[in-house]
Amino acid sequence: MAADNANFFERVYDVARQIPYGRVTSYGAIAKALGAARSARMVGWAMNASHLREDIPAHRVVNRNGVLTGKHHFDGTNLMQQLLESEGIKVKNNQIIDFEKHFWQPEIQF
Repeated sequence: MAADNANFFERVYDVARQIPYGRVTSYGAIAKALGAARSARMVGWAMNASHLREDIPAHRVVNRNGVLTGKHHFDGTNLMQQLLESEGIKVKNNQIIDFEKHFWQPEIQF
């Protein structure tokens, strides 16, 4: 991984660690907070690369519509959904119920 990507990933992880328990944010919201609004896909790559890091709550990052698009990167069939539900977030058909209520907007980081 290029040094620039590694630094970007660490910045993504810094934001992800701030997501409050019982709340979610989107790949795009993290990208925008980092001043890289068009880099939502790279935020997704960072989340995918974080699966061995227990300090990153990657299960709290979903797509802009509240869909659990990263769920196949978690061990087990429904681990991402189970983690969210354990925090009081209801999920149906891989989508967060009342997404707006649970959405957390990260502060600008740059």
